[in-house]
Amino acid sequence: MLAQEIIRRKRDGNTLAAEEIRHFVRGLVSGDWSEGQAAALAMAIFFRGMTMEERIVLTQAMRDSGTVLQWDAQALGGPVLDKHSSGGVGDKVSLMLAPMVAACGGFVPMISGRGLGHTGGTLDKFDSIPGYRTAPDLDTLRRVVASVGCAIIGQTADLAPADRRLYAIRDVTATVESVPLITASILSKKLAAGLQGLSMDVKVGNGAFCPDLSSARELAASLVAVAQGAGLPTRAWITDMNRVLGHSAGNAVEMREAIDFLAGRRRDPRLLEVTLALGADMLVLGGLASDEAHARTRLQQTLDSGAAVERFARMVHALGGPKDLLEAPERHLAAAPVRAPVPAARAGWVQRHATREIGVVVIELGGGRRRASDPIDHRVGLTDIAPPGTAVTAGEPLAWVHAADADTAARAVTRLQNLITIGDHPPVDSPVLIEHHIEATL
Repeated sequence: MLAQEIIRRKRDGNTLAAEEIRHFVRGLVSGDWSEGQAAALAMAIFFRGMTMEERIVLTQAMRDSGTVLQWDAQALGGPVLDKHSSGGVGDKVSLMLAPMVAACGGFVPMISGRGLGHTGGTLDKFDSIPGYRTAPDLDTLRRVVASVGCAIIGQTADLAPADRRLYAIRDVTATVESVPLITASILSKKLAAGLQGLSMDVKVGNGAFCPDLSSARELAASLVAVAQGAGLPTRAWITDMNRVLGHSAGNAVEMREAIDFLAGRRRDPRLLEVTLALGADMLVLGGLASDEAHARTRLQQTLDSGAAVERFARMVHALGGPKDLLEAPERHLAAAPVRAPVPAARAGWVQRHATREIGVVVIELGGGRRRASDPIDHRVGLTDIAPPGTAVTAGEPLAWVHAADADTAARAVTRLQNLITIGDHPPVDSPVLIEHHIEATL
């Protein structure tokens, strides 16, 4: 079976046979498929798509390319659950949600990714914590999940290795936005984690991979149908990404926001709403709550009681991070040497964010990657980003830039003044939760 023939068949719009898809996945792991060939098939899939049956085969083959974790939920004392987001700017929900669900009795082996395109990556945020191991061995993962209730890590060499290679190729070949490839990438890791329930966050808007509601619905339907077709109960929310989620974008700065959220010092209302909605699905799927209202109450109690922040602290320490991160985050999370305000050019109300471009500014500051091999400066980013509806006076900061040097900061300030629009009247508010997808629709 020749790689170029498989590429040609998909290029010409044909449906690939199951064995052709498995040949591709085996070649990703063995190296028999070159980077150019893998990129060519990814581009063919981008333009030609895949049937739902093809997507299920691709997802399962990528799952089976490495170890598939087995959990004894009865021995653990609770269900094995997880959440995933299709990616956005300032999306730090995972950081709070995993310990919140753990505090409710769930067990969350969260296999997360690095930055992809203009969006930040959960693992890059955790890399800002000194000593934190994002790639522990599987025995450590099992131990931490069993003892703490959650572990947020990346793909080890054992879990879905085919996806790890394809993920890096997609990031640098403009094939990130392919619905079949997004579906297989996300779900192969989740299936390899041995889950019993999954909550998906499909973002839509000018900062998301899905710019409009029709494409978001397509992705949500694909994720729910493929997951359920592969035996994993899954629900999906479509949520708004026409603005930065929360008030920061970067790595260490988002970690600091998550810590403040868990500790109760500052909680962005839209960030809280998304976190509770996704967590509610996890608890209902896992049988830990009778309905959404009951689940939301339980999740809020983990914040109010301090149980969630305690789980987060235990997870960080169990995976090699400092024991006192929660008490002294400024001691451990490195700060950028230059901090500059983004002054409003005029008085008025913040109308909109050019959200994707704001994510690109973070990359240009050094907080993301242009190439898969690029290092990341975890110190840089944006904080106190004024959301739409904020009244501002001329010269008042619309955000603060955290940069490695003054020249980079100045360029970011100028860019952001053009990316955060100010108008004469308050904008119409838009909900952060848009649609709920529960049943698979093939």
